[in-house]
Amino acid sequence: MRKNVLIAFAAVLMLIGGNLASAQSKYGTGADSAECIKYLSYYAEYYKQKNYDSAIPNWRMAYKICPPQARQSIFVDGAVLVRRLIAKNSRNKEYRQALIDTLMTLHDTRIQYYPKYAVAANNAKGADLTNYYKDNNEVLYNELGKIIAANGDNTTPSFYMVNFTSAVALYQEGKLEADVIMDLYEKNIAALDKVTPKDEKEAEKIADFKTTIENNFISSRVASCENLLELFTPRYEANPDDLALVSKIALMMSKAENCTDNELYLKAVTSMYNLDPSAKSAYYLFRLHASRNNVNEASKYMEEALAFPDLDNASAADYNYQYATFCVKNGLGAKGFSAAQKAMELDETYAGKCYFLMGTIWGTTSCGGDEISRRAPYWVACDYMAKAKAADPSLTEDCNRMISQYSVYFPQTAEAFMYDLTNGQSYTVSCGGMRATTTVRTQK
Repeated sequence: MRKNVLIAFAAVLMLIGGNLASAQSKYGTGADSAECIKYLSYYAEYYKQKNYDSAIPNWRMAYKICPPQARQSIFVDGAVLVRRLIAKNSRNKEYRQALIDTLMTLHDTRIQYYPKYAVAANNAKGADLTNYYKDNNEVLYNELGKIIAANGDNTTPSFYMVNFTSAVALYQEGKLEADVIMDLYEKNIAALDKVTPKDEKEAEKIADFKTTIENNFISSRVASCENLLELFTPRYEANPDDLALVSKIALMMSKAENCTDNELYLKAVTSMYNLDPSAKSAYYLFRLHASRNNVNEASKYMEEALAFPDLDNASAADYNYQYATFCVKNGLGAKGFSAAQKAMELDETYAGKCYFLMGTIWGTTSCGGDEISRRAPYWVACDYMAKAKAADPSLTEDCNRMISQYSVYFPQTAEAFMYDLTNGQSYTVSCGGMRATTTVRTQK
């Protein structure tokens, strides 16, 4: 091996021998130029053969002796070699950090002396920052910010995500102001929106980066309703038919505290539904109109949401339960009963809560007819309360309280006798668009 490297070095000397003056200007002057060429040749040959352990000491000498202009590969290959040293010395914290500092210097020197390749060098530096400064949010925020500013549209997409998540961490530590986070969110999302993915895999990654930024923005609580209105109102007014934008506004404002009762949310959700009708956009409109006590509109949009064939079972169960609760509050007994029944069918974990709602619906249903017909719904209400506590023991106290309240309205034994009814006898109740078979019970 040593012989092969010497032969290669000799060949290099022969090539440059006829033009030493030129070599001296690039590789240094006098003896240093020869030493520079020698170690460049030694390390390059070992590097080419992937004999990195032998390449490293020769690269060190080349890096020490050669001017930065000698060869760009000193910095590119050097970065590979230094990363290997960092991995091998992971337990020696001080030496590892010194190696990381060297790695950053390599990138910075390459950027300085080879400006034509500054974009590539900046992206390589950003990748190393992301890898080696995972726990240093100040470095990630500041240094990646510089790289994003320098590289512009040529920035590696993941840097926008890391830059923003580190900024949120600094905000939570009280080191950045809310307006900085708001501004950075808008800039980094806009930058990712401009990226043209190379393939479907990269498109998925970019979508994940944006989702991570949005989730961090929401969880940071910098996204107060006031801030969201300030951020998104001008953007909506400029592009009311931008589906991606109105969907984002609807998502952000629905997750923020007390931020659905405003005109921007109404406009955004309505635009979202008109541009791309879906179960989710119909559901948002249900929530919006429900919060404004627009019962008919809310009911209309929830029924539309539930009618979409691509609605998954988990969402359908949740939507039905929410709709059942809404119906109970607004006197839509039969609709609420049907929605509760459907929710329970889709997901049995809703059984206890749904039985409770169904009992409540019967307990608040007013039936006409004779004395027994008017009191019979309370029997059915108690039946469902019994089912509710059996399905979900945590509801036992609430169910027992409701059973006690409803039992007060059971008929007297004498009243039941007048209608030829006795305790335990089967009885069918039909009113309010609902029908149930129960058993006769009288007050004790």
